[in-house]
Amino acid sequence: MIILQSIESILSIIIMISIGYILTYKGWFNEESSRLLSRLVCNISLPAYMVANLVATFDKKKLYELSGGLLIPFLSMLICFFIAIAVSRAIKVDKKKRGVFESMFYISNTIFIGLPVNLALFGDKSIPYVLLYYIANTIFFWTIGVYSISKDGDQNGVRLFSLAAIKKIFSPPLLGFIVGVILIILEVRLPHFLLDTCKYLGNLTTPLSMIFIGITIYSVNFKGIRFSSDMLAIILGRFVVSPLVVILLAHFISAPLLMKEVFVIQASMPIMTQTSITAKMYNSDYKYAAVMTAITTLGAVITIPLYMLLLDKIQYFI
Repeated sequence: MIILQSIESILSIIIMISIGYILTYKGWFNEESSRLLSRLVCNISLPAYMVANLVATFDKKKLYELSGGLLIPFLSMLICFFIAIAVSRAIKVDKKKRGVFESMFYISNTIFIGLPVNLALFGDKSIPYVLLYYIANTIFFWTIGVYSISKDGDQNGVRLFSLAAIKKIFSPPLLGFIVGVILIILEVRLPHFLLDTCKYLGNLTTPLSMIFIGITIYSVNFKGIRFSSDMLAIILGRFVVSPLVVILLAHFISAPLLMKEVFVIQASMPIMTQTSITAKMYNSDYKYAAVMTAITTLGAVITIPLYMLLLDKIQYFI
């Protein structure tokens, strides 16, 4: 029954992605449409969804219990960061794209793809755990990740911890999460019209995200892609190494089963979409990042149902 539900959830995701792909082929969407959808989701629907879901799901006690779950994502990403460095040296990744390689290896797309995927697979009860992984992922990317990418382009004056990095960490989705937490701690009840508005806007998150992925996949010229050892290493890092590290940590660290399952799915998500944008900003190899983002996004369509099947088999282990 669980396997059937997982397959049905994945089929729903594939259908929504296909709609984005087909409509782009038909000329309905283009690169500008993609940017618009990205801005709508990240700046409007996601923050609204955070607020609506948190205040409807949590009270003070549940919120405090939730905070202990940060250990697994932080530890897993730290371990995978060092693995990425070791792998990049072992396979002799070009120094001009080593930082991009390392970031893509251990940092995943936890919100734009991870959130709607977990929503489809586990429902609203998964959202708090999605956000915990998102917090760790965001902090790692906008500090260590950006620092590594900036070194590819020989940028001077880029610091590991800076005001710019802090501003990036406190993105609209995270600010929506913080607002929701503050409302819970202060026990503030939003008026029904505000809560309903947040719910309606938040409901846009999954379909718009999936359509965005369809547009992204259509825009990639797969004929010009030539696979190399570093590309294979990134695929293994995203879909094998990262989730495997989470599974091993989950075995030794006590946490709710659903939290652990969400963390495994989050760890197996494709490359963070901001990687290519950041690489371009620092004169690094942004095309390399864009191609790998598209490849791993397509790959996730295959790996997500596989991990749902795996989780059903190993739930007693984790």
